[in-house]
Amino acid sequence: FVINGIPVFVGSSIGIAFGPEHGTDGEQLMKAADIALYAAKTDGRGCARTFNRSMLLLLEQRENLRRSLRTALERGELYLEYQPLIRPPASVIGFEALLRWRHPEVGIIPPSVFIPIAEADGLMDQIGRWVLEEACRQALTWPSSLTVAVNLSPAQFLSGTLTDTVAQVIDAVGIRADRLELEITETVLLEKTIDNIDTLNTLNVLGIRISLDDFGTYYSSLSYLKNFPFDTLKIDQYFIADLETDLKSQTIVRSIISLAHGLGISVTAEGVETSVQARWLIKENCDCLQGNFLGRPLGAEATSDF
Repeated sequence: FVINGIPVFVGSSIGIAFGPEHGTDGEQLMKAADIALYAAKTDGRGCARTFNRSMLLLLEQRENLRRSLRTALERGELYLEYQPLIRPPASVIGFEALLRWRHPEVGIIPPSVFIPIAEADGLMDQIGRWVLEEACRQALTWPSSLTVAVNLSPAQFLSGTLTDTVAQVIDAVGIRADRLELEITETVLLEKTIDNIDTLNTLNVLGIRISLDDFGTYYSSLSYLKNFPFDTLKIDQYFIADLETDLKSQTIVRSIISLAHGLGISVTAEGVETSVQARWLIKENCDCLQGNFLGRPLGAEATSDF
């Protein structure tokens, strides 16, 4: 439609319910149709979905998780595991802290399931601060040369309080700033705002290392590398998985390593699963390796033994 000379585009997502199969009165049918509409939006919008019982089950499971997540932290259900970061040929330089949730009834719930819920419900500031403080306290039990890497969600990064939170945690725990590395994904950089640049520069001034996670996927704009003060690029495991056989992956990984080194940025390869991958990356002067071949995620008490 053209309104006042401006083209306006209208799209629709549709949820469908039939009676009496999905309900015997208006209220039941509207509830079923609304659940189907939620499914249509979840599937990408601009489509129609007909209600089925599995939709209701998924919605109920999600709502149960949402309620449980609000109390998971105070009940001690959230915990951290630590995956080693290895500098070739065999030096442990630190660990990446990985958030886990052990639900008392469901068991281990993957971060890919519960973190989007936490972000949508505004819980990531509280959870993120706990992760940061817990990881820094754990790092104090290691030799002082080892670093700890902590992932930041976009919700934390864009909250406006990140730099204050990080500075407070460092002071409270008493850890050196250069032992902390914060990992961000490209999704937080989609808008090259002054606030984004200021936040990264402030963290950089504090002495904290900044890592760009999953590089090579999503948008991978080279302007990020020019405009933001990154210390490390982490090559996504998508390119590492078939490194042994795929010439394109080899070319891409080799190019990323060369580009990063030219900019004074170190490179970490994620998802290293075989000795062949490790040897190839070492030959190409990759600075750091991470993956199950070198060390699986460990409980806090197992890190010292490792």
